[in-house]
Amino acid sequence: MAVKEKFYLFIDECGDQNLSALDEHFPIFTLSGVIMSQSQLGAMEEKITTLKKKYWGDKTVILHSRDIRKCDKEFKILFDLDIKKKFYEDLDAILGEKDAYTSVSCSILKEPYIRQFGRFNNIYGQSLSFLIDRSIFFLDDVSNNADMHIMAEMRGKQQDQNLLNYYNKLRDTGTHWIKPERLQSHIRKFDFLSKRQNVTGLQLADLIAYPITQYILYPDRVNFAYDIVKGNIYMSDGKKLGLKVIPRPEKEV
Repeated sequence: MAVKEKFYLFIDECGDQNLSALDEHFPIFTLSGVIMSQSQLGAMEEKITTLKKKYWGDKTVILHSRDIRKCDKEFKILFDLDIKKKFYEDLDAILGEKDAYTSVSCSILKEPYIRQFGRFNNIYGQSLSFLIDRSIFFLDDVSNNADMHIMAEMRGKQQDQNLLNYYNKLRDTGTHWIKPERLQSHIRKFDFLSKRQNVTGLQLADLIAYPITQYILYPDRVNFAYDIVKGNIYMSDGKKLGLKVIPRPEKEV
């Protein structure tokens, strides 16, 4: 039997999954995924390491979207506008490189979601189901002999256990589009990793989640960060299959 080609799906979120108390300034939850082959992951790790060494002389710095935007922690160096300009140019070159990775994401618009479906659904699990669907569609597009390892960022012992239970249920029942046998043949492992482990794929998922979320919330606003990453959203047969909004907005995104 031929050795299967290995792919990875790294998952991070933007916003929270709480439907009970809404933040009127950020009424959205996005689960963002980054798909990379083993060779793509190796190349990305080299580029991210080079970036970190250039600006900090230290590859252990964790790229975190919020800290970068707020110029917080290690990113206080970005208060220097010359450094900030050069850093963003270098980071944008990495994030915007075509075929360096493929993104899949699912955004839940909380207010219309609650009106349509209520407050008691597992929107993280529902979003995960979509990411798994699209990741398997992607594998079918690129290889006839591939499997995938899913890695999600740790959020807390109980939350992680709930998500693992949801994933195991999907393995038994399948998703809306994927039968359980097909899912099991493609998805081999599901792990939780800490941000402190300095995992390049998780940092990449975090970096693309915020601009995608802002685009979903405000599709008519100027969004240069989204313009950088949109070329890597999963497409198939000319359709943007890697970007899902629930409920579907009146204006297609």
